[in-house]
Amino acid sequence: MANVRTPRGAWVDTALQALATGGPDAVRIEALAASLGVSKGGFYWHFKDRQALLDEMLDTWEKRVVGDVIASVESRPGDSRAKLQQLFELAPSIDFAVELALRDWSRRDRDVAKRLRRIDTRRMDYLRSLFGQFCEDEDDVEARSMLVFSLFIGSYFIAVKHRGKTRSQVVQLATDRLLGESWD
Repeated sequence: MANVRTPRGAWVDTALQALATGGPDAVRIEALAASLGVSKGGFYWHFKDRQALLDEMLDTWEKRVVGDVIASVESRPGDSRAKLQQLFELAPSIDFAVELALRDWSRRDRDVAKRLRRIDTRRMDYLRSLFGQFCEDEDDVEARSMLVFSLFIGSYFIAVKHRGKTRSQVVQLATDRLLGESWD
């Protein structure tokens, strides 16, 4: 019988889910192995130690939420407004539980905070590049980029009824306004 190893990506995905449900302290080799139904010895085929897993977990998350998202949007036809709309359509596919756990973790870990600043900067730079294609005023570009990013992150924290509209309808209204020609 062949010796089948648990794929490296399975360890990373399981670690991200552990982070989402229990924070960084829940990312423990024994617990991950139990969740995967394997022995913890298999972990060491892929990773030197827990820190190596944490680093790869953060690298993977950054690639998924920045690199892969931008690549997906850029692979589709359309002008900058269409690309911004595609970003909003992709936003619900982001695992917000991981996003929230990472943000919480960054409050207590300087290295994670540094990583999060880099990720957020990459996201904002991409938003700026898109808004800059149809907004001439730099302040307008910066304001719209910040509002879009705030809408993406903050809308998940708001627990309100929207007077006959769903949350997604209200987010679409906000998106439409942010993508409009001008704010005059």
